[in-house]
Order: sequence, then structure tokens, then C-alpha cells
Amino acid sequence: MSLLVVGLSHRSAPVSVLERASLGVDAQTKLLQDTVAAEPATESAVLATCNRIELYADVDKFHAGVAELSTLLAQHSGVGLEELTPYLYVHYEDRAVHHLFSVACGLDSMVVGEGQILGQIKDSLARAQETHTAGRLLNDLFQQALRVGKRAHSETGIDRAGQSLVTFGLEQLSLGAPVEGWVRGKKALVIGAGSMSSLAAATLARAGVAEIVVANRTPDRAERLAQILTEGDDTNVLARAVPMTSVPFELTRADVVVSCTGATGLVLTADAVAAGVESRTGGEPPVVDLDDEASAAPLPPTSVGTEEGCPLDLSAVRPGFSVMGEAAVAGMDAATLEQHAAWAAGTTVDRRRTGRGGPEADAELIGALAATASTVGRIPERRRPEPVAEPPRPEPVLFLLDLAMPRDIDAAAHRLAGVRLVDIESLAEASADAPMAADVDQVRRIVSDEVAAFGAAQRAAHITPTVVALRSMAADVVAGEIARLEGRLPGLDDKHRAEITQTVRRVVDKLLHAPTVRVKQLAAEPGGAGYADALRTLFDLDPETVASVSRAEESTEKNAENRGPG
Repeated sequence: MSLLVVGLSHRSAPVSVLERASLGVDAQTKLLQDTVAAEPATESAVLATCNRIELYADVDKFHAGVAELSTLLAQHSGVGLEELTPYLYVHYEDRAVHHLFSVACGLDSMVVGEGQILGQIKDSLARAQETHTAGRLLNDLFQQALRVGKRAHSETGIDRAGQSLVTFGLEQLSLGAPVEGWVRGKKALVIGAGSMSSLAAATLARAGVAEIVVANRTPDRAERLAQILTEGDDTNVLARAVPMTSVPFELTRADVVVSCTGATGLVLTADAVAAGVESRTGGEPPVVDLDDEASAAPLPPTSVGTEEGCPLDLSAVRPGFSVMGEAAVAGMDAATLEQHAAWAAGTTVDRRRTGRGGPEADAELIGALAATASTVGRIPERRRPEPVAEPPRPEPVLFLLDLAMPRDIDAAAHRLAGVRLVDIESLAEASADAPMAADVDQVRRIVSDEVAAFGAAQRAAHITPTVVALRSMAADVVAGEIARLEGRLPGLDDKHRAEITQTVRRVVDKLLHAPTVRVKQLAAEPGGAGYADALRTLFDLDPETVASVSRAEESTEKNAENRGPG
């Protein structure tokens, strides 16, 4: 096994880079085909979600594989290799398996424990199977990742460690209020009919929205989703489908908008959002300047200009720091430091006692006065600026949740009064310090155990064709010897011939049993890949015979795998 993964995610790259590097379905297919066409790779799969792009491959050379996969990601994403490289991560062999299993369990998700990733892994495997780029290794890997993810969700409380991205996004829109109470009675517009949009629509329906309007470029999919929502047993919501051209009108009616499409450009511009708000408020929504540096600049310390008797040039004091701080007294000459220390201590200094005896005395005086100053606040302290009165922001009348990558909704919409926008970038910031549940540790142990088991199974499977070829060679030897015996003893009756044949076979099986069982055990251990080579050398097995066994097994497995992931 020479599994290699090269990718970038919300943990390694800013959202702006992920947004530019996102891959559509057609681009993913072309990337898969170009990867297996490259020299180092024989299999490939792409895992592309709203916050990660990863390319998996079975390679025969590590360094050449990293270079080739990185170059292919850059070419197909449209982001230059030099710009993309600092954000890429690389995992190899067992570390690559560990990474995918962690992803499948939700440990690497933006919201820890979310289960949406399992569906995305399943889609990734199906796409690789459709393009015939997934061989034995990647089929085994992704199938096992799905099983590990399901095990983690069924055996632990990882679901309590986080929520789906949809639920987390709705909670951010509601400012932490229970989603069920917040959305009850509201009208929702869902743009897109893919897996994420469908999940958002179902979540809103269960939470109690009064109406859901589904807009999609393919009308049939929108109609299908609306039908599912209307006929759902656990919901009581009015759902209908509309064409994308109706979105501007629906914006004037909707309270909550969730968008997640595969579009490469903006689906909702700031002007479209402003028009939707204007129809509700009766006037154009003002733009709130959230980045006004003047309002955020610290005020000068209240003491500057009011400290009577301060010997400092107050205009030179660094704004925001105490006039008794280190920044104020740094670089003072002895005489000024003497005056400042006396002023800070509220006393006077008797020059006659200190004496003025040259540089040594000056140094002693400076040290003494510095020590005096340190007792009254020589450590820098930034004074709290006076509060700045900000105009109240109007209560939102339109709530926007953008789950697409690249973004569907113009980021400038968040400046509009009456609008609250939550997108992938703000979700990443909100979840950065989310607390981890205790169940996460249990999931990590499951992942570690499963990685070890997968590695052992792959190593054992690597030696199986050699063992099969060895037993096939032994059977040929037995058959040859029985034929030779019949030539020497032509009068041998069927009963005795069968008994002799069975005896010889039992002897051969007993001789081979212990070595073949033991070699499988040894091959399953780390570093056991060399046992297959040793077996072939010791028994002088024909490499082509071993290869033919492997091809036969792969053909059988491929026929089974064409039925798709379970």
C-alpha cells in the first residue's frame, strides 16, 4: 500500500483560498482522469466539500507523487502552485488512512461530530467508481471509512460534540436562541436542491417554519424536494418549488434564506438583497460601515494634559499608555528621570545628598530613580478608552445563511442594515473555540484501532496471491506425481489410487499449513511486506502466476464494487 493524500481544508487555508480552489463536478472528474494518467498514480479519488479539497491516490513513488498531485490540484483549481503550496498538507500510508477515518468520524470537520461528511465520502467513492479510477486500495479505504464513521456515530456520543453545519449555521443566525422557537412561523427560501440544501430544508421543516420555497436551476429536483417536504410524516410545512428567476420576488417574502449551490459566481448580489429588504421596510437600507477605523482608534489617556506638574512633554507620550508607564520614561536622561521619579512618588529630590560626581554617579542615580519609578507603575498599562457611542443597528428582517463554497451570497450584504448574514467564513470563526465533548476521545481510540486493523488487512491481502500461487504449485506437483505413479503401476485399482492421492494431498497440506498461516500473520504486522517476496524466492514461484491470481481477484472485486457503495 502506497496511499497518498494531498489537500487543503479550513484548518490549513483561509476561506478565501478554499473558495477560489473549489472544484465543480466536471472539474473533479477531469482531475480524477488526469491523476491516473500521471506516471506515479494508479488509482485516484477526490473528496471535495464546502471546506476541503483532497486528492487521494495509490502511488509508487512518494516524492514524485506529492509533486504530481500538488501540480494537478493547482492546475484544476485555477490557483497557482506557488500560491497554493503553503496551504497544502500531505499524509502518507497509515497517516493517510488515519486522516480519512478522522474525517469520516467528523473529527476534522468545522463543526466537530457533524454527520454530513459521510454522505460526501459516499459521493466521492461513487464518482471514482463511475470514472473507473478507484481500484482495490481506494475502494477498500473509502468503504471502510464509511463503516468507521457509522461506528463512531452509533457507539459514541460524538453527535453531542457538535452539530451539522446547517444546524450550527441556523444557531448563529438566531444568535444562540433555540432554532425551533426562532424559526417557528417564519417563511424560508432554500436556493439549491443538492444534499446540503436538502438537509437545510429538512432541518427548517422539522424546526417548524410555516413555508419553504425551493429554487433550483433544475426544476425537477426542486419539485422533488418540495414534494418530499410536503409528504414528510414528521413535518407540517407548506413547500413549493419555483424557478431561479423567481428568487428576487421570493426575497421580498422570505424571512430566512439558505443558499448552497454549485454555482461558480454569486447567486445573490448585495443589490438583490437590498431590494428585498427595501420592499419590507419601505426605504433603501443604509450601509453600515463596520470597518470605520476612526471609531475603533483608542482615545488618548485621560491623564494627558491634566497631570499637574508632570515634567514630561505630554504631546510625545504614546497614545493609550500611562504617563507613568515604561513607554513614557524610556530614553530619559538622568535629570529628567530624576524629576519624573520625584513627581511620580509625590516627593522632592535633595540634589545635595546625591552629589553630582560624574558618569558613575549619574548611572547610580538613574538606577535608583528607575527603581523608584518601577514601584509606582513602570510596567506599561493601556488605559481603557472612553466608550464610543455607536448608532443602534436596526433589527434584522432578513436572515441569510450561505453554505456554498465558493460563496453564493455577496459578502457585502452583511453591511446592509436589516440583514444578518452567516457564511462559511463566519462559521469557521465561530466554531474555532467550540468545546470538545468527552466522547471525542473515544472516537479517536476507535479511529486508531480501525487504522491498525485496516493496515493489517491490507498487508495480509498483499501476501494472499503469493500463498494461493504456492498452493496451486503444490497441487500441480501432487497431480504430476500421481500421474507418474499411474504410469509405473498401471494395474492400480480406483480405490487404492484415490487413497494414495488423498494421502499425498494431506501430507502436502500439512506441510504447507503452518508456514502459510504464519506468513499471513507476519505479513499483517508493520514491516511485514517483505514476507511475500521471501516466500516467492524460497519456493521459486513464477511472478506471472502470482500476478494472474491478483488480476483474477481484482476482476471479481470490481464486479462486486460496480454495484456501488453500501
